[in-house]
Amino acid sequence: MFAKKKKDDSVVVKDQEPFFAAKLTGVKREYVLKGETVYALRGVDLEVPVGDYVAIMGASGSGKSTMLNLLGCLDRPTSGKIWLGHDDVTTLDDDSLSEIRASRIGFVFQSYNLIQQLTVIENIEVPLYYQGNTTLRSRKRCVELATMVGLEERLNHRPTQLSGGQQQRVAIARSLVNDPYFILADEPTGNLDSKTTAEILDLLDKLSEQGRTIILVTHEDDVGARSKRIVRLRDGLIESDTRLRPI
Repeated sequence: MFAKKKKDDSVVVKDQEPFFAAKLTGVKREYVLKGETVYALRGVDLEVPVGDYVAIMGASGSGKSTMLNLLGCLDRPTSGKIWLGHDDVTTLDDDSLSEIRASRIGFVFQSYNLIQQLTVIENIEVPLYYQGNTTLRSRKRCVELATMVGLEERLNHRPTQLSGGQQQRVAIARSLVNDPYFILADEPTGNLDSKTTAEILDLLDKLSEQGRTIILVTHEDDVGARSKRIVRLRDGLIESDTRLRPI
């Protein structure tokens, strides 16, 4: 189920599932830095079908971080349209964007972004807490997600008692708790050693095989090669869009 706008700009549920989890049309992002205009994105068109696994790659300054912020509804484009499911999010107010972020995007960060005072199960539950949706049923789902990522014996551990790979597993479980449109992963293996990186990529592969949509930003070629599709940015434009394997 996906969201649409009502006349009062609130977000409500819509039953029809879209073909695209995300879609950018003519997206530009410009900002002024020390009196100079920076053209971070120069008119990007991108379609991410439901079930795709896309790696967004490019050198520093190519625009990949800007694209991530726009897809995550953390920033607004200077011009163009961004669709998440059936919603043109460029028309939504800040409250509606906040709801979209909380309920329909699963964020995974390089630095994990776990709350140190909370246990594994409580960290997974955080998005539900902010929506006032903490019930016995939702707690059971959090336990199921923890088990899925291999942390069934760490439910009451806190982040300081976990390895980096285990913390990233918590973050991945947390990203799934609201059944998002897509997982948006920002350099998810950037702080991990090669063995743990392989384990996290195996987990993302498993989620992809289950039909999850994944958008991953990375600068590492071996990480990007695990995706189904690589989109390379250069100077704010898409330089190449290569399909590695079918959806």
